[in-house]
Amino acid sequence: MSTIRCTVAQAIVRYLKSQLTEIDGKRVPLFPGVFGIFGHGNVTCLAEALEAVKDEFPTWRGQNEQSMALAAIAFAKAKRRRQIMVATSSIGPGATNFVTAAGLAHANRLPILFLSGDTFASRRPDPVLQQVEHFNDPSMTVNDAFKAVTRYWDRITHPEQIISSLPQAVAVMLDPADCGPAFLGLCQDIQEVAFDYPAAFFEPTVHSIPRPRPDSIRVAQAVAVLKEAQRPIIIAGGGVRYSEAERAVVKLAQERGIPIVETIAGKGTLTHDHPVHIGPLGIVGSTSANALAGEADVVLAIGTRLQDFTTGSWSCFSHGAKFVAINTARFDAVKHRSLALIGDARETVTELDAALGDWHVDASWLEHGRREFARWNDALDAGQKHTDATVPTYAQVVGVVNEEAAQRDYVISAAGGLPGELVKGWRVKAPGTFDCEFGFSCMGYEIAGGWGAAMADPSRDVFVMVGDGSYMMMNSDIYSSVLAGHKMIVLVCDNGGFGVINRLQNGKGGASFNNLLKDSKVKEAFPVDFIRHAESMGALARRANTLDELRDALKWAKSNDRTTVISIVTDAFAWTPGDAWWDVGVPQVSEREEVQAARKDQEKGRMKQRIGV
Repeated sequence: MSTIRCTVAQAIVRYLKSQLTEIDGKRVPLFPGVFGIFGHGNVTCLAEALEAVKDEFPTWRGQNEQSMALAAIAFAKAKRRRQIMVATSSIGPGATNFVTAAGLAHANRLPILFLSGDTFASRRPDPVLQQVEHFNDPSMTVNDAFKAVTRYWDRITHPEQIISSLPQAVAVMLDPADCGPAFLGLCQDIQEVAFDYPAAFFEPTVHSIPRPRPDSIRVAQAVAVLKEAQRPIIIAGGGVRYSEAERAVVKLAQERGIPIVETIAGKGTLTHDHPVHIGPLGIVGSTSANALAGEADVVLAIGTRLQDFTTGSWSCFSHGAKFVAINTARFDAVKHRSLALIGDARETVTELDAALGDWHVDASWLEHGRREFARWNDALDAGQKHTDATVPTYAQVVGVVNEEAAQRDYVISAAGGLPGELVKGWRVKAPGTFDCEFGFSCMGYEIAGGWGAAMADPSRDVFVMVGDGSYMMMNSDIYSSVLAGHKMIVLVCDNGGFGVINRLQNGKGGASFNNLLKDSKVKEAFPVDFIRHAESMGALARRANTLDELRDALKWAKSNDRTTVISIVTDAFAWTPGDAWWDVGVPQVSEREEVQAARKDQEKGRMKQRIGV
């Protein structure tokens, strides 16, 4: 047997570099690069291996482990999970900084490979720098924390282990049913060890994402359920995008007369003005989609995990509505007594469509949906209309950015008030141009994710829409994008703190407290100069005081050749309507009359919830 002698770290890099995939008929690296911050757990061995291949397997230096991992995740999302980035850290705090990003990837079913340093397998020098010791379990390190937020986890304590572990990690990340983050803890003394690896282990391997087909009996059962429906709807989730099933789903809907509503992750399945599009569903959804969901007798849920923001905490649907769920993941497909079609979205929808024969819903149902959607569009127009108000609203800002964005430009957001305003008010011009991370709703994803999305496709502008709260939490990848030359346009909407949580606090009867800066324990609610801050990191920046100034600033930003930041003060109390009910805890006992009233409303809302058993 032919062998190649190299260190464990060198073998890992050689293996990753030899993995390939095909996109649009072109063979490309499965792992196009690495995001890395080096420390004593990865700088002497893994970095040595990466430096040797830096031209063909580039390493991008982040400013924070969490944010560079978020950039890697956004890259994978923009690539529809067809390519995967690697993120590496040292041990201790470098590794634990990854945990939040791993949770985001896990919740959103997105692939990323984490390689973090670990303590010594021999334990000879224990405790090493940054080691957290457990008195009753010396084998435990902080890397065990990743077990809760990864799909695949391993600790490498012997050089031969990577021969079985790396292929398993790749298989998990490419499996649409099990897709998510993979983690390898690399013991420092094992990274250095040389081993005679089989040459076959490093041979180029071309991967493809499997497309499992559904069970034929389940397809027949789904056909029977749909043919009895008079008011069916389709929920398009993020899985439609990852399966590249948009055309199949739209064909099914258009030929059968079924309205399509979208989840947050599924927004962008079709364009805003498509004839079967009825709007976003749920807590940050549209009045049109929520109205149809409440009337629907059959719900065909495609590629969605049916999160509470999609279902209105399961209050959006009638108690008698039947669910048919198409999903590669059995766990998601069987929720709420759904008839589960377990399989790839594109192939399953295609088979279901063929099996439906000439069945068609009465045209009046889709016409009803179109009328509701027209009313919703009128409400959006009214909310986004320019006024003489001193402080613009989120809706108005979203409207201006939307108008100035080119057809293929990409918009990205994650937390605070902007996700709701974007899901409701952003009118998608081309499929696959919208990324609102709301599976984990992670503050800080926006700017880091913008860097990853810009890296994934430099041919279009990436608009990052971020509130001042999220900006303050994580902004250093403005600097990263300037260093790397990956341009993005960052819109900072400054409403003086955590505006949407203040809204929730007030909406459930609570007094404004510790959310807006003016309501927090501060000596002075001092405003941040986001322009000077961005300029200090090498970005171009401009402040807009009015909507007209914002429009001019956007035109300027699009003409620039590097990351540009625009700041605008926005109203902290004006929000686009359309929300479904949300189940959150409201005190059963309180001295505040507002809380008492909110508690009664919460109890009424819970009467509408479907039982999930």
